Amino acid sequence: MSRYDWVPDQCAIVGIGTTAFTRESGVSVTALAAQAALKAIADAGLEPSDIDGLVRSDYDQTSQVALADALGIDDISYWGQTGPGGSGPSGMVGQAVAAITSGQATHVLVYRALNGRSGRRLGKGVSVTGGVGGESTYLELFSPYGVTSPGQFFAMLARRHMSEHGLTEQALAEIALVSRKRANANPAAQMYGRDLSRDDYFSARLISDPLRLFDFCLETDGAAAVVVTTTERARDLAQRPALIRSVAQGTGVRVGPGQMYPVLMGESLDHLPSRSTAQRLYERAGLTPGDVDVAQIYDCFTVTVYLQLADYGFCKPDEVSAYIEGGGLDLGGPIPINTAGGQLSEGYIHGMNHVVEGVRQIRGTSTSQVPGAEVSLVTSAPPPGSSALLLVAA
Repeated sequence: MSRYDWVPDQCAIVGIGTTAFTRESGVSVTALAAQAALKAIADAGLEPSDIDGLVRSDYDQTSQVALADALGIDDISYWGQTGPGGSGPSGMVGQAVAAITSGQATHVLVYRALNGRSGRRLGKGVSVTGGVGGESTYLELFSPYGVTSPGQFFAMLARRHMSEHGLTEQALAEIALVSRKRANANPAAQMYGRDLSRDDYFSARLISDPLRLFDFCLETDGAAAVVVTTTERARDLAQRPALIRSVAQGTGVRVGPGQMYPVLMGESLDHLPSRSTAQRLYERAGLTPGDVDVAQIYDCFTVTVYLQLADYGFCKPDEVSAYIEGGGLDLGGPIPINTAGGQLSEGYIHGMNHVVEGVRQIRGTSTSQVPGAEVSLVTSAPPPGSSALLLVAA
């Protein structure tokens, strides 16, 4: 047994739910959270009164108490949250597992809701005094020099990888194109019915060099939720459970303080948090990268996918671009990714929709189903932290 004393398959995801993914929901974030939650609870064959735990993102504007009230739940015995931001969703599921296995809850609802287009737009640049910055983010050390948004941060990581590891623009294009193909098979995706050609990709405007328009994720109003319980209880519920073989979080070695920006100052990019997270994840699962059938890889930008492929063991750092350009991420490739369209083309729900799609692959109900998928990887962001799940068939 590992030094973490992790026991695989104790818990399972038994219910999933999403709202429509739109540019303007017309309702509150709490209403979105409640819609997704009710769908997930019903999908599991449960009632709202069965839920006694709630876990949210630290960025969510809907508190656990507000959601409990909206659902008509009288007494929550556990509530929690994790993050930061997109590094949270897999870790949120892990927190649900911890609550259940420690006896603090029996059925835990994990949710993320946002009006990410009509309300608070997370990708918008901000000043030090503009809302996000100061003591918790270290933005005050970067904003005076023009680094005010996540897109600029990831663009600089992309440029550095072009210099150090041979990242190519063709590889970034391939990530965007694969995601769009999967979205065009998914009627629920924001980009359903909107084809993207290679010419479209390269003719699109640069936003932060070398990242173009289609290297950026969508801005989305919507919500996603899952229900977690013990594997034993799951046997009596409505759906085929997706067993949680392992979950892990990590910060990496000396990743730096604050909200992602200080990572740019590191001497090396070879210690991003996804590497230590992956090692922990595989160790706890007793699995290797070769066992993974399909992956939902966090994709706030195309380069975010690129950054994780070597860390999760699918190829070597200097071979990532060739791996991508050779069809490694498409259906029929070694590791099909983001099979609902991902955040680039399905919707940006801060990665919770990746968890939902990871479950669909285990159930065999994805719109781009990988035949015989039995091991499904879900990742939640590189810096400033990372988390990940390995889901397996019962």
